[in-house]
Amino acid sequence: MFVSDQRKTVTDAGPDADGFLTAAADAVTGGKRLRGRFCIAGWRAVEEAAAPAGAPPAPVIAAAAALEVFHAAALVHDDLIDNSDTRRGRPSAHRALEAEHRAAGWFGDADAFGRSSAILLGDLLVAWSDDLLEEGLAETSPDRAAAARRQYALMRREVTLGQFLDVAEESAFVTEPDDRHADRALRVASFKSARYSIQQPLAIGAALAGADAAQAAALAAFGHPVGMAFQLRDDVLGVFGDEAATGKPSGDDLREGKRTVLIAFAREALAPNARRIVDELLGDPELDAGQIASLQQTILDTGALDRVESLIADYAREADRALSGARLGNAAVSELRELARAATVRTT
Repeated sequence: MFVSDQRKTVTDAGPDADGFLTAAADAVTGGKRLRGRFCIAGWRAVEEAAAPAGAPPAPVIAAAAALEVFHAAALVHDDLIDNSDTRRGRPSAHRALEAEHRAAGWFGDADAFGRSSAILLGDLLVAWSDDLLEEGLAETSPDRAAAARRQYALMRREVTLGQFLDVAEESAFVTEPDDRHADRALRVASFKSARYSIQQPLAIGAALAGADAAQAAALAAFGHPVGMAFQLRDDVLGVFGDEAATGKPSGDDLREGKRTVLIAFAREALAPNARRIVDELLGDPELDAGQIASLQQTILDTGALDRVESLIADYAREADRALSGARLGNAAVSELRELARAATVRTT
């Protein structure tokens, strides 16, 4: 409905604009809807502490939808930064727009067109997310709207900073001692993923239910470690995941040269000569299946995967402890625990 309404507002912009809106609609298709689900769970956890909660009201649904549209924008820009060719088993947005340029027989550089258009596509999706949020907040009380708006703004600032830290990590890691790389990668994971994917969606939902300070603190203490475990699982899947499940080629993070905690742990355990070989291979977009398999085996042999799995389990236990004794709805706490498991024990 929302996308259809958006199309109606630009009927005089011509067929090119219509194609652009189609690309925007494609960008919000699919995915796990994790952020929206945690937003609704945050609302329910607070709401059920006072009385049984029914279906989430319009402001909560709008906030959950806004989070998913904002996430689509972040993925469009992230794929552009990482030069990713695929997303969710389909061409990434900039590759799809590049292909449209070629199919239309337009003049100029198709690659440049795809990249420029994807920047604008991400910007459009950010604007859409704002529109959805504000439409929903108009139907709740001013104090709850203001609290949700503050959390949403904080999320946007932190994930933007996290994205920059991720970009900087790939350039600055050579100037840092090897034993600090894991700490840097964990900081990136916190800002780019943990707060953005889990902690802040919970906070937005809780704000719309009128959470008090203790309830907000309990949800934050639960959400951040779940978010960290979620990102670490994502890092593992980026190296060892099955393409049929993840929608991205196996070992894609190795071709992109992502300096994750998994890679940091592996490098720590390698002798200098072996570390240099790994560094030379990481980030090579032409890595073949044999080279990917060799890097995967090296990571396994160093014990880095076991260390990451142990860290994921530690974060999961920390999150579970945060819910014990919290003044939140019992049924909602069970839902939060189930969502945490879905976020951290997964293959996609």
